[in-house]
Amino acid sequence: MYLLRKIAYPFSLLYGLVTSFRNYLFHVGILTSTQFKTPTIVVGNLSVGGTGKTPQIEYLIRLLQNDFRVAVLSRGYKRKTKGFIIAENNITSEDIGDEPFQYYKKYPNIIVCVDADRTNGIQQLEALENPPQVILLDDAFQHRKVKAGLNILLTSYNDLYVNDSMLPTGNLREYKSGARRAQIIVVTKCPSNISIKEQQFVIEKLQPTSNQEVFFTTIEYDTKLKGDSFINLDDYKNEEILLVTGIANPTPLQKYLTTEKVKFQHLKYPDHHHFSSTDIKKIKQEFEKIKSNKKIVLTTEKDYVRIFAKLQNLRFISIQTKFVANNTSFDKIIKNYVEQSSRDR
Repeated sequence: MYLLRKIAYPFSLLYGLVTSFRNYLFHVGILTSTQFKTPTIVVGNLSVGGTGKTPQIEYLIRLLQNDFRVAVLSRGYKRKTKGFIIAENNITSEDIGDEPFQYYKKYPNIIVCVDADRTNGIQQLEALENPPQVILLDDAFQHRKVKAGLNILLTSYNDLYVNDSMLPTGNLREYKSGARRAQIIVVTKCPSNISIKEQQFVIEKLQPTSNQEVFFTTIEYDTKLKGDSFINLDDYKNEEILLVTGIANPTPLQKYLTTEKVKFQHLKYPDHHHFSSTDIKKIKQEFEKIKSNKKIVLTTEKDYVRIFAKLQNLRFISIQTKFVANNTSFDKIIKNYVEQSSRDR
């Protein structure tokens, strides 16, 4: 691994120079960013991999949907379509991607749409007969063509961007200095009992500017498993299940199931994996090998939307972002921004 990192280091320098030059062109105005009338909130990160963008977007949806007409605009990663698409009846995860499909199914009162060109996507939304009052941009921190009103940068507790390096040596999409564009930094996937002292230690490592607020969140798992019907996770303690994941980092889920004394066999697939007929056949074969009297296939909510029609005995475990402290302050910043921006339109 050390040798591979040394070999990749020149490519990391080149990648860093390219992204830095691009950011510089936006900074001096040679490349232009568009600022829209509609309040826009970006949720993103500096690194590839799972930092918890989906549960953070869902937190914002729940926070805002009762007071504002909310739209979520995503690229629709690994979808099999192109261009601007609004989720509506008969849409599938293959049409818009798994995370947008999840938002669409869970929150029927919001607008969910996809477009790789976020500028065009926002223009399409603002041209609607009943346009949104706030737009949440999913994974758009590097999409500099849009000048968002508020940028929320996520970084995982166990993989802080300040400890990382540029691709391909590390996982950073751009240099750490890009964090200065954010008004809010959220440290995700923290231990639920993280101390004030440890929070302060992390803040000192991040070195936020005077204009940045830092918050800490943890993952909260639902003890009710969902699918065709609700079942309790407690009923599967000391039983063996088949865990199937196609997410960037399944480790927190594995640790949670182990803590809850659930035994599991794990089939791990790449992030956003499209499950083929061969994959489904293998899952069924592994499921048949399990000897427990009670047995299910357990997956994540994102994976469920891609495979629920292909498997029986399938359940998913949902998660939510939970603020360790100061969620009231976070909520106030978000709502104040949307309200103020709406008055200024």
